[in-house]
Amino acid sequence: MKSSTAISALDKFGAVGAFLAAAAAPCCFPLFAAVGAALGLGALQSWRGYMDYAIQGFVLISVVGSAFAFRQHRQVWPLGIGLMSAALAFFAFYVSYHVALIYVGLAGLAVASIWNVVAKRQASSCCRPVELQSVITCPHCGHQKQETMPTDACVHFYECPNCHALLRPKSGDCCVFCSYGSVKCPPIQSGGSCCAG
Repeated sequence: MKSSTAISALDKFGAVGAFLAAAAAPCCFPLFAAVGAALGLGALQSWRGYMDYAIQGFVLISVVGSAFAFRQHRQVWPLGIGLMSAALAFFAFYVSYHVALIYVGLAGLAVASIWNVVAKRQASSCCRPVELQSVITCPHCGHQKQETMPTDACVHFYECPNCHALLRPKSGDCCVFCSYGSVKCPPIQSGGSCCAG
């Protein structure tokens, strides 16, 4: 689990690393000079000849991270933006050097990285398995009982097996499981709205 989390963070690590490497070379990337100075990257001035290689390395790391992120959420756009951004950066370094292309490439990697975060969250929330077991706790006597929730209907009334109090949903809740259960009802777990009354 830890290794998959680390791999999924490669795109962010690569994008941030490329940005910081560019900020450490203010003579080549004047737009990042203020950021580099604020972060104390001036100490890396003696290494500025290697910063172009560092940027390229971080760009490659970001692309690898985008490919792994694509395998998790299956959205093509972030991967496409990441690949195009990397292509722009390498075009600028090896075919026709223009600092604007590198700026656009780094901005594209940042956009792809943010998009990957959003896409992974959406994919994980929609694919989370729905729990059907919920423990209802009676607010009157404290009795607890595990019940199986229906997937196709709301439970508007529940009689406590201990004190026989009739439980109703609290205001704003769709069913007794949302009010008194340890787990919300299946439609709420799935990210939908309350069950149809």
